[in-house]
Amino acid sequence: MDGYLAALPEESRASLERLRTAIRAVVPDAVEAISYGVPVFKHEGRPLVGFGAAANHCTFLVMSTGVFAAHAAELKGYRLGKGSIQFPPGTSLPVALVRRLVKARIEENRGHSGGAA
Repeated sequence: MDGYLAALPEESRASLERLRTAIRAVVPDAVEAISYGVPVFKHEGRPLVGFGAAANHCTFLVMSTGVFAAHAAELKGYRLGKGSIQFPPGTSLPVALVRRLVKARIEENRGHSGGAA
C-alpha cells in the first residue's frame, strides 16, 4: 500500500492517506493488501473497503451496494459508482461518514443486517 501511495501525485496521496487513517481508526487490525491493482483492507479474512486514485478523482471503495442503500441520505451530493464514492484530489471525505460506512461493512461481512440491536 505504501508503494501505491508513493507513486501518486501529492494531492491524491494526501487525500488517500487521510482516508487510510480514518479506516485504520475503526479497524486497526485490518490487513492491508493490493487487490485488482488498488489498496484494500481485509478484516477477519474478508475484503472490507479500499481506495484508489484516477487522473481526476480519488475513490473510496465501500464494496457494497447494500451499505450504500442503507446510507443513501448521507451520500446525497456525492458522485457514486457501484459501491464507491468519488471525490476530488486534495479534499477529504468526512471522517464520521467514513467510520459509519466502515462499521456498516464490518457488520455486513459478519452477516448482520445492520439494523437496530
